[in-house]
Amino acid sequence: MNQANVTHLVSKLKFNIRPTPRRLKNKDGPPGRVLKIQKTLTALFEYERIELFYNRADEVRGYAERLISEAIRRGPEDHEMMDLANFWIIRKEFVHKLFKVYVPRYQDYSIAYTKLHKAPRLYPGIYYKRAVLELRGNPYPSIEQRNAHSNVLLHNLLLSEARKEYRMEKYKEIAESMNEREVTSQ
Repeated sequence: MNQANVTHLVSKLKFNIRPTPRRLKNKDGPPGRVLKIQKTLTALFEYERIELFYNRADEVRGYAERLISEAIRRGPEDHEMMDLANFWIIRKEFVHKLFKVYVPRYQDYSIAYTKLHKAPRLYPGIYYKRAVLELRGNPYPSIEQRNAHSNVLLHNLLLSEARKEYRMEKYKEIAESMNEREVTSQ
């Protein structure tokens, strides 16, 4: 069966997307859902790292990836691309930031443009999963710890010193109890 190669017509995203959209609850229905995604996308392009509920972060990640990949593929001269960017990004200064900052930054990327990190749940409070969605190459310090068990990290230094002190106290207790046994046995 002969089929045309259509892979060049749509840009391929660099991570897996759910086949069905997430159910983002909104009292306004589908227009409210779209507005929620627009606000979140605008905030992501403004701050480059945002913390929100996992469901919305995962859904918005797909929109951000698609928007950046289409902006790289088509460029700012394409009227359909500009209409798409103007629709999804509410504040227009971030449409310019998309083409002037993000497109050159991600031009040569072979991996996803965004990262999604699971964040701890708020306790006490709402028990929904939380996440941090960030654009790669942002100016903020990394969320990921490269080696959490490194001896040069402050909490590991403090724990190792506390462990040494505890062992020294136990060794002293053992030595004293052995001396008492020797004295009583003589």
